[in-house]
Amino acid sequence: MIAFLMGLPTIAPHALHSLIEHAAAHVYDVNGIASWRHAHVPGARWLDPQTFAAEDLATPSSSTLVFYCSGPLCRKAPIAARRALRLGHADVRVMSAGIRGWLESGLPVERATV
Repeated sequence: MIAFLMGLPTIAPHALHSLIEHAAAHVYDVNGIASWRHAHVPGARWLDPQTFAAEDLATPSSSTLVFYCSGPLCRKAPIAARRALRLGHADVRVMSAGIRGWLESGLPVERATV
C-alpha cells in the first residue's frame, strides 16, 4: 500500500516466487536482521535499508530488484526501493505484502542458521 502511494511498482508474492524460480530477480529483505534470520524469502539477501550502497546491489543496473519488509504498511522497502532508483537501478519493485504476505500465501521460506 505504501509503495503504491509512493508511485513504486509492486509485485505479489506468487509473482515474485515465479521470478525467483526463473532466476529473474534479486531479492532484498530490509526487515531487522533478527526477522531475516527467523524467516526470509528463499535467496533473499539482507540489507540495512538506510545504509546500503550501490555495490551492495546486483549488477548490472538493469537487473530486476525486489525489496520487501514486514507488510503493506511498512515503509522500509519503499524507502529502500527509492534509494536503489537514485543509485541508478531502473527495474525496482516492492513486494508490498511483505514477509507476512509471503507466509500467508504458503510460500517456502529460508531460515538463517547463524
